[in-house]
Amino acid sequence: MRRFDKLMDRRLFLQRGLGGCAVLATAFPAAAQFRVEISGIGAAQVPVAIARFRDEDKALHPVSQIVRADLERSGLFKLVSAPDNLDENARPVFAEWRSRNADALAAGTVTRLADGRYDLRYRLWDVVKGTELIAQSLAVPKDDLRLAAHRIADDIYQKLTGERGIFSTRIAYVSKGAGRYTLFVADADGEGSRSALGSAQPIISPAWSPEGNELAYVSFETGKPVVYVQDVLNGRRRAVAEFRGSNSAPAFSPDGSQLAVTLTKDGNSEIYAMGRQGDNLRRLTTAPGIDTEAAWSSDGRSIYFVSDRGGGPQVYRMGASGGNAERVTFSGNYNISPALSPDGRYMAYISRNGGNQFRLQLMDLNSGTVTALTDTNDDESPSFAPNSRLIIYASRAGGRDLLMTTTLDGLIKARLSPPQADVREPVWGPYSR
Repeated sequence: MRRFDKLMDRRLFLQRGLGGCAVLATAFPAAAQFRVEISGIGAAQVPVAIARFRDEDKALHPVSQIVRADLERSGLFKLVSAPDNLDENARPVFAEWRSRNADALAAGTVTRLADGRYDLRYRLWDVVKGTELIAQSLAVPKDDLRLAAHRIADDIYQKLTGERGIFSTRIAYVSKGAGRYTLFVADADGEGSRSALGSAQPIISPAWSPEGNELAYVSFETGKPVVYVQDVLNGRRRAVAEFRGSNSAPAFSPDGSQLAVTLTKDGNSEIYAMGRQGDNLRRLTTAPGIDTEAAWSSDGRSIYFVSDRGGGPQVYRMGASGGNAERVTFSGNYNISPALSPDGRYMAYISRNGGNQFRLQLMDLNSGTVTALTDTNDDESPSFAPNSRLIIYASRAGGRDLLMTTTLDGLIKARLSPPQADVREPVWGPYSR
C-alpha cells in the first residue's frame, strides 16, 4: 500500500512503543544540552565585534558568547575578534576598529544584584560613522538570563539590518532516547529546553499556534493517533481530533481560529478544517488518493497540501474553504512536507532525488524557481523562522538524528546536536515573548 502520510512515512525515526504518557505542567530543564556547530560562509556579511561582557564569568550564562552565536547563525554577520578589556563605558577608538575591518562594535557588563537578578548594560556603536546606535540597560531574573542575551542579539540584529531578529523565539521538537519520546520546547538555538510531554509511545507533528501559547501535536498514547492541543505554560490540553481511523498532521490557521488536520474517518486520507476547540468540522478534499500534510498560506486564503492524486506525491494548493486544487511542484516525482514562509514569498519542502535521497528544497512562489539547499540524504520537516530568513529542519549525520538550520541561500548551516538522543520534527515558533 502506498503510504507517504506523515504518520506512516518510513523515514520517521519514531516507532510504536508501550507504556503511558505524562503531560508535564511544571516544566523542567532537559538533561541533554545542544552543541551548535556553524559551517559555511555567507555571500555578504556585516563585520561586527562583540566584546566579552565584563564579569559575565560570574553569571550563569556567557552572555556575549550567546549573542555572537546568534548573530553568526543568522548568516548575515562576520564576527571580528575583540579584546576583553572593553565594557559599555569605554570610548572606542573608531579608527582602530576600522583598521580591524569592523563595521560595528558591542560591549557590556553583567552585574549580579542583591535580590538575585542580573543587571545587563551594553552599547552598540557604528564604527564606520563613529556614532552610538544602542545604549541599553535591563534587569532580569536569573532564569531569564539566556533569554535576555537572545534579546540583545535581536536588538543588534534589528539595528544593523532593519529587520526584526528571531533569537528570542522558541522551537519545539521531539526527542527519542532510551525508548522514551519527549516533546520539548526550547530557545531558538536549542538550548534552555523544557519538556512539555513525555511518553513511551510516539509523539509527532508538533505545530505552534500563531500566538505561541499552544502546541498541537499527535500522540499515540491511546493506541491510535489522536490530535491534541496543549497550553505550553500550564500543560493543560484537549483532544481535538480522535475520530475513527487516523487523526494526524495538525496545522493552525494564521489567525489561530482554525486547525487543518488529516483524517481517515470516512475511509480515505483527506484534509479537514475545524475550529480551534475541535468544533465545526468541514471536509476540504474529495479527490481519490491520499491527501495530507496541510500548510496554510501566510494570508490564510490558501492551503497547501500533499496528494498522490496524480500518481506520485506532489504539493498542491487550494482555497482555504476547499474546492479545486492546483499542482505546485513539478520537479521530481516525490515532493512532500510543504512549509510556507511567514512573508508569503517561499515554500520549503522535501524532495526525493535519485533513489532514497530526501533533500530540502526552496521554491520562490512568485517565479516558481526551485533551489536545492542541502546535499544530505535524509532531510525532513522544514519550518521557517518567523522573519522568514532561516529554516530549521531535521536530518541525519554520523548515524544520528539531529536538527539543522540553514539560510535561504543554503550557504550558512548550523547543526544542533544534543548528546545521547535522536531529535526530529522541529517547528519554529512565532514572535510571542
